[in-house]
Amino acid sequence: MPAIRGHNSKKKTRRYTRDIDQIKADLTVPKHLSQYQGTKAAEDLPGLGEFYCVECAKWFESEHNLVAHRTSKVHKRQLKQLKEQIHTQKVADAAVGLAVDNGSSKEDKMSQG
Repeated sequence: MPAIRGHNSKKKTRRYTRDIDQIKADLTVPKHLSQYQGTKAAEDLPGLGEFYCVECAKWFESEHNLVAHRTSKVHKRQLKQLKEQIHTQKVADAAVGLAVDNGSSKEDKMSQG
């Protein structure tokens, strides 16, 4: 899903959010999430770091703001993006024809038959 703004604008903003692969790691491995949250000082975070949306990697001032966020389009869009298959090097190689095909091809069948 393309970003609303340019790819580089996400890096320039003050509120840099985590990348999709980092968020997926947070969801699958609780230790990964706890290590990330451990790097942030609670007194520097909104709401003292108590209200956190894991799927969007954002902190909120209050529980009311977090609940409102979970019903928003931004959160639903992020959930949809998290459900998509992650692109790996194997997928990229297959797209350009570098992957190994273990099935038999038409040429193999013609030469045998």
